[in-house]
Amino acid sequence: MRFRHPDGSTVHLAYCTNVHPAETLDGVLAQLRDHCEPVRRRLGRDRLGIGLWLARDAARALVGDPSALRGLRCALEQRGLEVVTLNGFPYEGFGADEVKYRVYKPDWADPERLEYTTALARVLAGLLPDDVTEGSISTLPLAWRTAYDDRRAATARTALRTLAERLDALQDLTGRSVRVALEPEPGCVVETTRDALAPLTAVGHDRIGICVDTCHLATSFEDPHTALDDLTRAGVPVVKSQLSAALHAEQPHLPEVREALATFAEPRFLHQTRTVTAAGLRGTDDLDEALTGTALPDTAPWRAHFHVPLHADPVAPLTSTLPVLTSALARLVGGPHPLTHHLEVETYTWQALPPELRPKGRAALADGVAAELALARDLLTDLGLKELP
Repeated sequence: MRFRHPDGSTVHLAYCTNVHPAETLDGVLAQLRDHCEPVRRRLGRDRLGIGLWLARDAARALVGDPSALRGLRCALEQRGLEVVTLNGFPYEGFGADEVKYRVYKPDWADPERLEYTTALARVLAGLLPDDVTEGSISTLPLAWRTAYDDRRAATARTALRTLAERLDALQDLTGRSVRVALEPEPGCVVETTRDALAPLTAVGHDRIGICVDTCHLATSFEDPHTALDDLTRAGVPVVKSQLSAALHAEQPHLPEVREALATFAEPRFLHQTRTVTAAGLRGTDDLDEALTGTALPDTAPWRAHFHVPLHADPVAPLTSTLPVLTSALARLVGGPHPLTHHLEVETYTWQALPPELRPKGRAALADGVAAELALARDLLTDLGLKELP
């Protein structure tokens, strides 16, 4: 979906396809048919943006076979879909029964992360619509925090500089600009936007910026306006933003609240949980750890890294952090000029929701994704953006 900002520029809104992950190129093509096109039809749109997730094998197949890349581009056009952004955070196995810590491998100290991201950039340059000259890729925020020392930090910094050089060369070759965005996430080396300032300043290249995920922002109790002001002052570009909402528990000491939270503790994804104390931010790596131990004080609200549907609050007594998303979006695109032109709804946890909240079949999932996009569309038009055909 495209929107005209009051300054005349185009803001793109997509939804991320990691909600129905596919590991192979054939799987991606089936995904377009079975999921993405039905979402477009529900919205009554002739064109819908999708943020593709391409696993390692799919990316390699596309880079190694120009005819395959042309075939994917043709399939997108035939189904009324377009791609200006990729999710390059998960490497492979995002549809596995247990993802958890595996999603952070390989990290930016591993050469394979550089090669994978380079492949994604080459693919994206070939998929961008004819009238779009800039694409974006979100990526791992360097590494999971453990076993990350100065040597690995230096290796990662060198890899990002090499990537920036490759992206420069790609633009020289294709005329298409691709930028890559570190996506701060709780528990990682770069957990918050503030954590991103030093490593991104050290890389010192505008090809490498930040992806502001509003679920992660909220989980770490960051104020959106303060965070975005800090990035602006530091000259760190907001390459893209993922529109998502976290799980919020106002009174985690109450038995009924803990019982409700327990229904969201599941074995597939990591749900980092945070609270704010007088000493600062405290947290656990997963929700069940917060619920069963004493590591997390329960005298102040908790937030869990669980991407809940944007358009529907969890069942009381829990709520979502949609107000944080709304506040961030106003700062991102509500000013005289957008801080970013790429927005991506990213609720990948539909099938990890408590059983009674999960969509029953493809049609129900398409209904839910379409409802999220409709909400995001309304938020954008309320900010003065005009939806384009």
